[in-house]
Amino acid sequence: MPTPSPSYTVTMRIRVPSHPRATQHLVEAVADAGALVTGIDMVESVENSLTVLLTCDCVNTPHVNEVRHRIEMMVGTKVLEVSDATLEAHNGGKISVSLKNPLRTRQDLARVYTPGVARVCTKIARDKELARQYTIKRNTVAVVTDGTAVLGLGDIGPEAALPVMEGKAALFKKFGEVDAWPVCLDTKDTEEIISIVKAIAPVYGGINLEDISAPRCFEIEERLREELDIPVFHDDQHGTAIVTLAALINALRVVDKKIEDVRIVVSGVGAAGSAIIRLLKLHGATDVIGCGRNGALGPFREEANPHRNWLAQNTNPRGVEGSLKDVLKDADVFIGVSSGNILTGDDIATMADDAIVFAMANPTPEVDPVDASRHAAIVATGRSDYPNQINNVLVFPGLFKGMLKAGANSIDDEMLRAAAVALANVVSDEQRNANYIIPGVFDARIADSVSQAVVTFLKEHQD
Repeated sequence: MPTPSPSYTVTMRIRVPSHPRATQHLVEAVADAGALVTGIDMVESVENSLTVLLTCDCVNTPHVNEVRHRIEMMVGTKVLEVSDATLEAHNGGKISVSLKNPLRTRQDLARVYTPGVARVCTKIARDKELARQYTIKRNTVAVVTDGTAVLGLGDIGPEAALPVMEGKAALFKKFGEVDAWPVCLDTKDTEEIISIVKAIAPVYGGINLEDISAPRCFEIEERLREELDIPVFHDDQHGTAIVTLAALINALRVVDKKIEDVRIVVSGVGAAGSAIIRLLKLHGATDVIGCGRNGALGPFREEANPHRNWLAQNTNPRGVEGSLKDVLKDADVFIGVSSGNILTGDDIATMADDAIVFAMANPTPEVDPVDASRHAAIVATGRSDYPNQINNVLVFPGLFKGMLKAGANSIDDEMLRAAAVALANVVSDEQRNANYIIPGVFDARIADSVSQAVVTFLKEHQD
Protein backbone atom coordinates (compact mmCIF):
# COMPACT_ATOMS: atom_id res chain seq x y z
CA MET A 1 0.00 0.00 0.00
CA PRO A 2 1.26 3.55 -0.74
CA THR A 3 2.45 5.67 2.19
CA PRO A 4 -0.22 7.66 4.10
CA SER A 5 -0.05 11.38 3.29
CA PRO A 6 -1.00 14.67 4.99
CA SER A 7 -3.09 15.40 1.88
CA TYR A 8 -5.50 12.78 3.29
CA THR A 9 -5.50 13.79 6.94
CA VAL A 10 -8.83 13.08 8.62
CA THR A 11 -10.13 13.64 12.12
CA MET A 12 -12.71 11.16 13.39
CA ARG A 13 -14.99 11.80 16.32
CA ILE A 14 -15.38 8.37 17.94
CA ARG A 15 -17.38 6.99 20.85
CA VAL A 16 -15.68 4.02 22.53
CA PRO A 17 -16.60 1.98 25.63
CA SER A 18 -15.18 3.31 28.88
CA HIS A 19 -12.26 0.96 29.37
CA PRO A 20 -8.68 1.54 30.66
CA ARG A 21 -7.18 0.41 27.33
CA ALA A 22 -9.89 1.77 25.02
CA THR A 23 -7.70 4.38 23.30
CA GLN A 24 -4.80 1.93 22.97
CA HIS A 25 -7.06 -0.54 21.18
CA LEU A 26 -8.35 2.26 18.97
CA VAL A 27 -4.85 3.31 17.92
CA GLU A 28 -3.94 -0.33 17.24
CA ALA A 29 -7.00 -0.79 15.02
CA VAL A 30 -6.14 2.31 12.96
CA ALA A 31 -2.50 1.23 12.64
CA ASP A 32 -3.59 -2.27 11.56
CA ALA A 33 -5.60 -0.61 8.77
CA GLY A 34 -2.39 1.01 7.48
CA ALA A 35 -3.09 4.59 8.60
CA LEU A 36 -0.67 6.80 10.53
CA VAL A 37 -2.08 8.16 13.81
CA THR A 38 -0.91 11.75 14.39
CA GLY A 39 -3.03 12.69 17.37
CA ILE A 40 -5.70 11.55 19.81
CA ASP A 41 -7.62 13.90 22.12
CA MET A 42 -10.21 13.23 24.77
CA VAL A 43 -13.47 15.16 24.25
CA GLU A 44 -15.84 13.71 26.81
CA SER A 45 -15.92 11.02 29.48
CA VAL A 46 -19.19 9.69 30.85
CA GLU A 47 -20.01 6.63 32.92
CA ASN A 48 -20.09 4.04 30.12
CA SER A 49 -18.27 5.66 27.20
CA LEU A 50 -15.53 7.99 26.04
CA THR A 51 -15.65 10.40 23.10
CA VAL A 52 -12.29 11.01 21.44
CA LEU A 53 -10.97 12.87 18.43
CA LEU A 54 -8.49 10.73 16.47
CA THR A 55 -6.44 12.33 13.69
CA CYS A 56 -4.66 10.15 11.17
CA ASP A 57 -3.05 10.27 7.74
CA CYS A 58 -4.54 7.97 5.11
CA VAL A 59 -3.76 7.11 1.49
CA ASN A 60 -7.00 8.01 -0.28
CA THR A 61 -10.77 8.11 0.21
CA PRO A 62 -11.27 4.32 0.02
CA HIS A 63 -8.56 3.97 2.65
CA VAL A 64 -10.43 6.40 4.92
CA ASN A 65 -13.51 4.23 4.56
CA GLU A 66 -11.46 1.13 5.36
CA VAL A 67 -10.08 2.75 8.52
CA ARG A 68 -13.60 3.72 9.58
CA HIS A 69 -14.82 0.17 8.99
CA ARG A 70 -11.91 -1.28 11.01
CA ILE A 71 -12.72 1.04 13.93
CA GLU A 72 -16.41 0.15 13.93
CA MET A 73 -15.57 -3.55 14.05
CA MET A 74 -14.52 -2.92 17.67
CA VAL A 75 -17.31 -3.91 20.06
CA GLY A 76 -19.34 -0.95 21.24
CA THR A 77 -17.41 1.56 19.11
CA LYS A 78 -19.07 4.10 16.80
CA VAL A 79 -17.56 6.72 14.43
CA LEU A 80 -19.79 9.76 14.96
CA GLU A 81 -18.19 12.13 12.44
CA VAL A 82 -15.35 12.27 9.91
CA SER A 83 -13.73 15.61 9.13
CA ASP A 84 -11.37 15.94 6.16
CA ALA A 85 -8.58 18.40 7.03
CA THR A 86 -7.79 19.06 3.37
CA LEU A 87 -11.38 20.02 2.55
CA GLU A 88 -11.49 22.17 5.68
CA ALA A 89 -8.34 23.98 4.55
CA HIS A 90 -10.13 24.92 1.33
CA ASN A 91 -13.38 25.98 2.99
CA GLY A 92 -14.18 29.49 1.73
CA GLY A 93 -11.01 29.61 -0.37
CA LYS A 94 -7.36 29.97 0.60
CA ILE A 95 -6.58 33.59 -0.30
CA SER A 96 -8.12 37.02 0.33
CA VAL A 97 -7.51 40.72 -0.31
CA SER A 98 -6.16 42.93 2.48
CA LEU A 99 -5.52 46.67 2.73
CA LYS A 100 -1.97 48.06 2.70
CA ASN A 101 -2.99 51.44 4.16
CA PRO A 102 -5.42 52.31 6.97
CA LEU A 103 -8.93 53.37 6.01
CA ARG A 104 -10.39 54.81 9.20
CA THR A 105 -11.14 58.50 8.59
CA ARG A 106 -12.53 60.82 5.93
CA GLN A 107 -8.99 61.95 5.23
CA ASP A 108 -7.92 58.35 4.57
CA LEU A 109 -10.89 57.91 2.25
CA ALA A 110 -10.07 61.11 0.37
CA ARG A 111 -6.52 59.92 -0.28
CA VAL A 112 -7.29 56.29 -1.13
CA TYR A 113 -10.40 57.03 -3.19
CA THR A 114 -12.13 60.17 -4.42
CA PRO A 115 -11.11 62.95 -4.84
CA GLY A 116 -7.40 62.24 -4.30
CA VAL A 117 -7.23 59.20 -6.58
CA ALA A 118 -7.96 61.40 -9.60
CA ARG A 119 -4.49 62.93 -9.38
CA VAL A 120 -2.94 59.47 -9.61
CA CYS A 121 -5.17 58.50 -12.53
CA THR A 122 -4.15 61.66 -14.39
CA LYS A 123 -0.45 60.91 -13.94
CA ILE A 124 -0.88 57.35 -15.25
CA ALA A 125 -2.98 58.59 -18.19
CA ARG A 126 -0.02 60.75 -19.24
CA ASP A 127 2.51 57.91 -18.73
CA LYS A 128 1.19 54.34 -18.58
CA GLU A 129 4.51 53.07 -17.17
CA LEU A 130 3.63 54.82 -13.91
CA ALA A 131 1.03 52.09 -13.32
CA ARG A 132 3.96 49.94 -12.14
CA GLN A 133 4.69 52.53 -9.46
CA TYR A 134 1.23 53.58 -8.31
CA THR A 135 -0.92 50.43 -8.65
CA ILE A 136 -0.96 46.75 -7.78
CA LYS A 137 0.61 46.08 -11.19
CA ARG A 138 3.97 46.58 -9.46
CA ASN A 139 3.77 43.27 -7.58
CA THR A 140 0.86 41.29 -8.99
CA VAL A 141 0.72 38.20 -11.20
CA ALA A 142 -2.26 36.60 -12.95
CA VAL A 143 -2.36 32.82 -12.62
CA VAL A 144 -4.21 31.90 -15.81
CA THR A 145 -5.70 28.53 -16.73
CA ASP A 146 -8.47 26.98 -18.79
CA GLY A 147 -8.55 23.88 -16.58
CA THR A 148 -7.60 21.45 -19.35
CA ALA A 149 -4.49 19.83 -17.85
CA VAL A 150 -4.81 20.10 -14.09
CA LEU A 151 -2.26 18.10 -12.08
CA GLY A 152 -2.89 14.45 -12.94
CA LEU A 153 -6.63 15.06 -13.25
CA GLY A 154 -6.75 16.23 -16.87
CA ASP A 155 -9.53 18.39 -18.32
CA ILE A 156 -11.69 19.17 -15.29
CA GLY A 157 -12.82 22.70 -16.19
CA PRO A 158 -12.20 26.17 -14.74
CA GLU A 159 -14.27 25.79 -11.56
CA ALA A 160 -12.55 22.56 -10.53
CA ALA A 161 -9.16 24.08 -11.41
CA LEU A 162 -9.73 27.04 -9.09
CA PRO A 163 -8.45 25.33 -5.88
CA VAL A 164 -5.14 24.64 -7.64
CA MET A 165 -4.84 28.23 -8.87
CA GLU A 166 -5.68 29.55 -5.41
CA GLY A 167 -2.95 27.30 -4.04
CA LYS A 168 -0.52 28.68 -6.60
CA ALA A 169 -1.40 32.21 -5.53
CA ALA A 170 -0.83 31.25 -1.89
CA LEU A 171 2.63 29.89 -2.76
CA PHE A 172 3.51 33.09 -4.62
CA LYS A 173 2.69 35.08 -1.50
CA LYS A 174 4.31 32.76 1.03
CA PHE A 175 7.58 32.11 -0.76
CA GLY A 176 8.07 35.20 -2.95
CA GLU A 177 6.03 37.98 -1.31
CA VAL A 178 4.28 38.32 -4.68
CA ASP A 179 0.55 39.03 -4.90
CA ALA A 180 -1.12 36.64 -7.34
CA TRP A 181 -4.72 36.07 -8.36
CA PRO A 182 -6.37 33.08 -10.05
CA VAL A 183 -7.92 33.73 -13.47
CA CYS A 184 -9.81 30.60 -14.58
CA LEU A 185 -11.20 30.97 -18.09
CA ASP A 186 -14.35 29.24 -19.31
CA THR A 187 -13.02 28.68 -22.82
CA LYS A 188 -10.64 26.30 -24.57
CA ASP A 189 -10.34 28.42 -27.70
CA THR A 190 -6.72 29.45 -28.24
CA GLU A 191 -7.53 32.80 -29.85
CA GLU A 192 -10.08 33.64 -27.18
CA ILE A 193 -7.63 32.84 -24.37
CA ILE A 194 -4.97 35.02 -25.98
CA SER A 195 -7.46 37.84 -26.44
CA ILE A 196 -8.71 37.67 -22.84
CA VAL A 197 -5.23 37.63 -21.33
CA LYS A 198 -4.20 40.60 -23.48
CA ALA A 199 -7.31 42.46 -22.33
CA ILE A 200 -6.63 41.95 -18.60
CA ALA A 201 -2.85 42.46 -18.85
CA PRO A 202 -2.88 46.17 -17.80
CA VAL A 203 -3.62 45.07 -14.21
CA TYR A 204 -0.68 42.69 -13.89
CA GLY A 205 3.10 42.84 -13.86
CA GLY A 206 3.38 39.25 -15.14
CA ILE A 207 1.35 36.32 -16.44
CA ASN A 208 1.78 32.78 -15.10
CA LEU A 209 0.12 30.26 -17.42
CA GLU A 210 -0.89 27.09 -15.65
CA ASP A 211 -2.36 23.70 -16.51
CA ILE A 212 -3.20 24.42 -20.16
CA SER A 213 -3.01 21.31 -22.32
CA ALA A 214 -0.44 20.77 -25.05
CA PRO A 215 0.01 21.66 -27.84
CA ARG A 216 -2.21 24.75 -27.34
CA CYS A 217 -0.07 25.90 -24.42
CA PHE A 218 2.90 26.40 -26.77
CA GLU A 219 1.06 28.77 -29.12
CA ILE A 220 -0.64 30.64 -26.28
CA GLU A 221 2.66 31.29 -24.55
CA GLU A 222 4.52 32.22 -27.74
CA ARG A 223 1.85 34.63 -28.92
CA LEU A 224 1.45 36.31 -25.54
CA ARG A 225 5.21 36.72 -25.20
CA GLU A 226 5.26 38.45 -28.59
CA GLU A 227 2.22 40.64 -28.02
CA LEU A 228 2.54 41.73 -24.36
CA ASP A 229 5.02 44.06 -22.66
CA ILE A 230 5.10 41.99 -19.44
CA PRO A 231 6.78 38.61 -18.84
CA VAL A 232 4.72 35.51 -19.67
CA PHE A 233 5.77 32.25 -18.02
CA HIS A 234 4.29 28.77 -18.48
CA ASP A 235 5.21 27.08 -15.21
CA ASP A 236 4.39 23.54 -16.35
CA GLN A 237 7.07 23.94 -19.01
CA HIS A 238 9.69 26.31 -17.75
CA GLY A 239 9.32 26.00 -13.98
CA THR A 240 9.84 22.27 -14.29
CA ALA A 241 12.79 22.81 -16.63
CA ILE A 242 14.52 25.26 -14.29
CA VAL A 243 14.28 23.03 -11.21
CA THR A 244 15.32 19.98 -13.24
CA LEU A 245 18.42 21.74 -14.55
CA ALA A 246 19.30 22.99 -11.05
CA ALA A 247 19.01 19.48 -9.64
CA LEU A 248 21.06 18.03 -12.50
CA ILE A 249 23.82 20.61 -12.05
CA ASN A 250 24.28 19.45 -8.47
CA ALA A 251 23.80 15.76 -9.25
CA LEU A 252 26.58 15.94 -11.84
CA ARG A 253 28.80 17.66 -9.28
CA VAL A 254 28.22 14.76 -6.87
CA VAL A 255 29.12 12.06 -9.42
CA ASP A 256 31.90 14.21 -10.96
CA LYS A 257 30.58 14.26 -14.52
CA LYS A 258 30.20 17.15 -16.98
CA ILE A 259 26.92 17.94 -18.73
CA GLU A 260 28.61 18.11 -22.13
CA ASP A 261 29.90 14.54 -21.71
CA VAL A 262 26.85 12.69 -20.39
CA ARG A 263 24.12 10.82 -22.24
CA ILE A 264 20.65 12.00 -21.19
CA VAL A 265 17.32 10.27 -21.87
CA VAL A 266 14.09 12.23 -21.33
CA SER A 267 10.83 10.28 -21.12
CA GLY A 268 7.92 12.51 -22.09
CA VAL A 269 8.13 15.07 -24.89
CA GLY A 270 5.10 17.19 -24.05
CA ALA A 271 5.24 20.68 -22.56
CA ALA A 272 7.58 19.87 -19.67
CA GLY A 273 9.84 17.46 -21.56
CA SER A 274 10.27 19.86 -24.45
CA ALA A 275 11.22 22.75 -22.16
CA ILE A 276 13.62 20.57 -20.16
CA ILE A 277 15.44 19.43 -23.30
CA ARG A 278 15.78 22.98 -24.64
CA LEU A 279 17.17 24.27 -21.33
CA LEU A 280 19.57 21.34 -20.96
CA LYS A 281 20.92 22.02 -24.44
CA LEU A 282 21.29 25.72 -23.65
CA HIS A 283 23.34 24.76 -20.60
CA GLY A 284 25.68 22.60 -22.65
CA ALA A 285 24.10 19.16 -23.00
CA THR A 286 25.01 17.60 -26.34
CA ASP A 287 23.69 14.04 -26.21
CA VAL A 288 19.98 14.14 -25.34
CA ILE A 289 17.33 11.68 -26.51
CA GLY A 290 13.64 12.44 -26.10
CA CYS A 291 11.23 9.49 -25.92
CA GLY A 292 7.50 9.50 -26.55
CA ARG A 293 4.99 6.68 -26.65
CA ASN A 294 6.46 5.43 -29.92
CA GLY A 295 10.06 5.45 -28.75
CA ALA A 296 13.04 7.66 -29.41
CA LEU A 297 12.77 10.86 -31.41
CA GLY A 298 15.58 11.64 -33.80
CA PRO A 299 16.52 13.03 -37.20
CA PHE A 300 15.48 9.71 -38.71
CA ARG A 301 11.80 10.50 -37.93
CA GLU A 302 9.61 13.38 -39.12
CA GLU A 303 7.04 14.51 -36.55
CA ALA A 304 3.72 16.12 -37.44
CA ASN A 305 3.75 18.36 -34.35
CA PRO A 306 6.23 21.20 -34.99
CA HIS A 307 7.48 21.24 -31.40
CA ARG A 308 8.12 17.50 -31.39
CA ASN A 309 9.71 17.80 -34.83
CA TRP A 310 12.13 20.44 -33.54
CA LEU A 311 13.17 17.98 -30.85
CA ALA A 312 13.52 15.19 -33.41
CA GLN A 313 15.77 17.28 -35.64
CA ASN A 314 17.87 18.85 -32.87
CA THR A 315 18.50 15.95 -30.47
CA ASN A 316 19.75 12.36 -30.57
CA PRO A 317 22.98 13.12 -32.44
CA ARG A 318 23.95 9.42 -32.51
CA GLY A 319 20.68 8.51 -34.21
CA VAL A 320 19.75 5.89 -31.61
CA GLU A 321 16.42 4.21 -32.38
CA GLY A 322 14.16 2.01 -30.26
CA SER A 323 11.97 2.01 -27.17
CA LEU A 324 12.66 3.89 -23.94
CA LYS A 325 14.21 0.75 -22.45
CA ASP A 326 16.41 0.32 -25.54
CA VAL A 327 17.86 3.83 -25.48
CA LEU A 328 18.25 3.86 -21.70
CA LYS A 329 21.13 1.38 -21.95
CA ASP A 330 24.45 3.06 -21.04
CA ALA A 331 22.75 6.43 -20.42
CA ASP A 332 24.15 8.57 -17.60
CA VAL A 333 20.92 10.43 -16.83
CA PHE A 334 17.24 9.51 -16.95
CA ILE A 335 14.65 12.30 -16.64
CA GLY A 336 11.00 11.25 -16.51
CA VAL A 337 8.04 13.59 -17.03
CA SER A 338 5.68 10.97 -18.42
CA SER A 339 3.73 8.27 -16.57
CA GLY A 340 4.19 5.91 -13.65
CA ASN A 341 5.67 2.42 -13.51
CA ILE A 342 7.09 2.27 -17.04
CA LEU A 343 10.54 1.15 -15.86
CA THR A 344 11.92 -1.32 -13.33
CA GLY A 345 15.05 -1.48 -11.27
CA ASP A 346 16.47 -3.91 -13.83
CA ASP A 347 16.09 -1.22 -16.52
CA ILE A 348 18.01 1.25 -14.37
CA ALA A 349 20.74 -1.40 -13.95
CA THR A 350 21.47 -1.14 -17.70
CA MET A 351 22.49 2.49 -17.33
CA ALA A 352 26.08 3.70 -16.98
CA ASP A 353 27.95 3.66 -13.68
CA ASP A 354 26.97 6.43 -11.23
CA ALA A 355 23.66 6.88 -13.02
CA ILE A 356 21.30 9.75 -12.20
CA VAL A 357 17.53 9.09 -12.17
CA PHE A 358 14.90 11.83 -11.98
CA ALA A 359 11.54 10.00 -11.98
CA MET A 360 9.14 12.92 -11.69
CA ALA A 361 5.74 11.55 -12.72
CA ASN A 362 3.19 12.22 -9.97
CA PRO A 363 1.82 10.63 -7.93
CA THR A 364 3.48 7.45 -9.23
CA PRO A 365 7.06 7.84 -10.52
CA GLU A 366 8.26 6.21 -13.74
CA VAL A 367 10.26 3.75 -11.64
CA ASP A 368 9.97 2.85 -7.98
CA PRO A 369 12.51 5.11 -6.22
CA VAL A 370 13.63 2.33 -3.88
CA ASP A 371 14.27 -0.04 -6.78
CA ALA A 372 16.04 2.68 -8.73
CA SER A 373 18.31 3.53 -5.80
CA ARG A 374 19.70 -0.01 -5.79
CA HIS A 375 21.38 0.72 -9.13
CA ALA A 376 21.60 4.54 -9.50
CA ALA A 377 23.92 6.85 -7.60
CA ILE A 378 21.28 9.58 -7.27
CA VAL A 379 17.49 9.38 -7.39
CA ALA A 380 15.03 12.30 -7.37
CA THR A 381 11.26 12.41 -7.70
CA GLY A 382 8.43 14.93 -7.69
CA ARG A 383 7.16 13.55 -4.37
CA SER A 384 7.67 14.95 -0.89
CA ASP A 385 8.10 11.56 0.79
CA TYR A 386 11.47 10.81 -0.87
CA PRO A 387 14.73 12.79 -0.86
CA ASN A 388 15.44 15.31 -3.62
CA GLN A 389 11.94 16.54 -4.43
CA ILE A 390 11.92 18.42 -7.74
CA ASN A 391 9.17 20.94 -7.08
CA ASN A 392 8.30 24.05 -9.12
CA VAL A 393 7.65 26.06 -5.96
CA LEU A 394 11.43 26.25 -5.66
CA VAL A 395 11.59 28.67 -8.56
CA PHE A 396 8.47 30.52 -9.68
CA PRO A 397 8.05 32.76 -6.59
CA GLY A 398 11.66 34.00 -6.73
CA LEU A 399 11.64 34.26 -10.53
CA PHE A 400 8.60 36.53 -10.57
CA LYS A 401 9.83 38.44 -7.52
CA GLY A 402 12.98 39.31 -9.46
CA MET A 403 11.16 40.16 -12.68
CA LEU A 404 8.66 42.40 -10.90
CA LYS A 405 11.39 44.10 -8.89
CA ALA A 406 13.32 44.84 -12.08
CA GLY A 407 10.20 45.86 -14.03
CA ALA A 408 10.90 43.21 -16.66
CA ASN A 409 9.05 43.45 -19.97
CA SER A 410 9.83 39.95 -21.17
CA ILE A 411 11.48 36.64 -20.31
CA ASP A 412 13.91 34.46 -22.23
CA ASP A 413 15.69 31.13 -21.88
CA GLU A 414 18.97 32.69 -20.75
CA MET A 415 17.14 34.22 -17.79
CA LEU A 416 15.68 30.81 -16.98
CA ARG A 417 19.17 29.32 -17.06
CA ALA A 418 20.44 32.03 -14.69
CA ALA A 419 17.62 31.16 -12.29
CA ALA A 420 18.54 27.46 -12.46
CA VAL A 421 22.19 28.14 -11.69
CA ALA A 422 21.22 30.36 -8.75
CA LEU A 423 18.90 27.67 -7.38
CA ALA A 424 21.62 25.02 -7.70
CA ASN A 425 24.10 27.24 -5.87
CA VAL A 426 21.83 27.53 -2.84
CA VAL A 427 23.18 24.07 -1.95
CA SER A 428 26.76 24.58 -0.79
CA ASP A 429 29.69 22.26 -1.45
CA GLU A 430 29.55 21.12 2.18
CA GLN A 431 25.83 20.34 2.02
CA ARG A 432 25.74 18.62 -1.37
CA ASN A 433 25.41 14.83 -1.46
CA ALA A 434 23.37 12.10 -3.14
CA ASN A 435 20.37 12.81 -0.89
CA TYR A 436 20.64 16.60 -1.06
CA ILE A 437 21.01 17.96 -4.58
CA ILE A 438 18.18 20.47 -4.33
CA PRO A 439 17.13 22.62 -1.35
CA GLY A 440 13.91 21.96 0.53
CA VAL A 441 10.87 24.06 -0.30
CA PHE A 442 10.95 25.89 3.05
CA ASP A 443 14.59 26.99 2.69
CA ALA A 444 14.36 30.75 3.26
CA ARG A 445 17.36 31.45 0.99
CA ILE A 446 15.74 30.28 -2.22
CA ALA A 447 13.46 33.12 -3.33
CA ASP A 448 16.03 35.83 -2.62
CA SER A 449 18.80 33.91 -4.42
CA VAL A 450 16.69 33.32 -7.54
CA SER A 451 15.27 36.85 -7.43
CA GLN A 452 18.71 38.44 -7.19
CA ALA A 453 19.99 36.33 -10.07
CA VAL A 454 17.10 37.54 -12.24
CA VAL A 455 17.64 41.18 -11.27
CA THR A 456 21.37 40.90 -11.99
CA PHE A 457 20.71 39.19 -15.32
CA LEU A 458 18.27 41.89 -16.41
CA LYS A 459 20.58 44.69 -15.31
CA GLU A 460 23.49 43.25 -17.25
CA HIS A 461 21.43 42.72 -20.39
CA GLN A 462 19.67 46.09 -20.19
CA ASP A 463 23.06 47.79 -19.93
